[in-house]
Amino acid sequence: MSKKTNIVNLGCRLNLYEGEIIKNHAINHQLKNVTIINSCAVTEEAEKKVAYEIRKAKKNKPKNKIVLTGCAAQINPKKYKLFKEVDLIVGNKEKLLSQTWKDIDYSKTLQLSNILEETSVVPASVDKFEGKSRAFIEIQQGCNHRCTFCIIPYGRGNNRSVPAGDIVNRIQNIVNNGYKEVVLTGVDITDYGKNLPGRPSFSNLIERILKLVPGLKRLRLSSIDCAEITDDFWHLLSEERLMPHFHLSLQAGNNLILKRMKRRHTREQAIEFCNKVLSMKKDATFGADIIAGFPTETDKMFDDSIRLIKECHLTHVHVFPYSSREKTAAAHMPQVEKNIIKKRAKELRKKGAEQMNKHLLNIIGNKDEILIEQTNETISKGKGQNFINVKLNEKIDVGKIVRCIYTGIKDDILLAKRI
Repeated sequence: MSKKTNIVNLGCRLNLYEGEIIKNHAINHQLKNVTIINSCAVTEEAEKKVAYEIRKAKKNKPKNKIVLTGCAAQINPKKYKLFKEVDLIVGNKEKLLSQTWKDIDYSKTLQLSNILEETSVVPASVDKFEGKSRAFIEIQQGCNHRCTFCIIPYGRGNNRSVPAGDIVNRIQNIVNNGYKEVVLTGVDITDYGKNLPGRPSFSNLIERILKLVPGLKRLRLSSIDCAEITDDFWHLLSEERLMPHFHLSLQAGNNLILKRMKRRHTREQAIEFCNKVLSMKKDATFGADIIAGFPTETDKMFDDSIRLIKECHLTHVHVFPYSSREKTAAAHMPQVEKNIIKKRAKELRKKGAEQMNKHLLNIIGNKDEILIEQTNETISKGKGQNFINVKLNEKIDVGKIVRCIYTGIKDDILLAKRI
């Protein structure tokens, strides 16, 4: 790609995956003098970041055209059309089409369709991820649920899945290109297959991948919903190639708040899921998204979320201070004061950090296999099977998996040596 054209990916792993597709189109069509901002709209802070990146792009490369795409562009095109720095707004479907970038037309400022009317996934794939040691594979788009806090269905549309055969072929290509770990990604991956012939389950997809791509060393799942886990999932826990880290979309630990969020699980179901996984895969770890200060949340309700971190054995806690989003039902509920939201978010992060530190101390002396992500002449950094950050005091090639033993902790990173 021309040095005068760059892509800024904001937000989720799916955006990162799609950013690679956009980059490939830009290279193929020799796009020049363009800054493409692939935006996120999950929170108010995410949209502030979009505005910041727009201004930054114009300041750093004033002669470049600015194209805004992604969820912020899809959800609020009229808002961003008012930004004098933005030359073109492209929808989430259109950004994946080769034709969009082949015949780029700045005279038509808005180029996007109604994403809620889409019934299939754009057939685009990625074989290489520049600078990444693991690859991401999109298995579905959109979400059929309408959680009261979430704006994303308006940016991504309804649930639609990639046929299993296409996914298997894409993963095989990724493996052929030297990648040892693949992450299954999407908006609601555990709802996979509902719109496909025969309605294959998420678990069935995992089983097919592991069977039909024997060269794949590690298969990792992105965020899952424990309410959508079916009985055919549990036998997969015996598969060593399925990484033992499960990130859950929990959002809260109080049942009334979960009901007001229109979540489909209870706190008891979440705890039961984690305990059952641990009974079958003793080295498993868990992460979760938790919202601080959802409308109507009292101190007592918040305490349930704090307790859930321990009860679900969470080590990777992603905290989101509640952010009111236009078009969502929660925006019309009684709001929690911002200073209280900030305080609760801090407490959740503190509890999560305590759980992580406790876990790290407990696994010193354990053996693990580390996927190397960064290296220089003296150190290498990577992640263990449980998605723990690990550092080794030697140079090891990026993308290599090495057998190690954990020897200590420094700055919340596990230290290890090769064995």
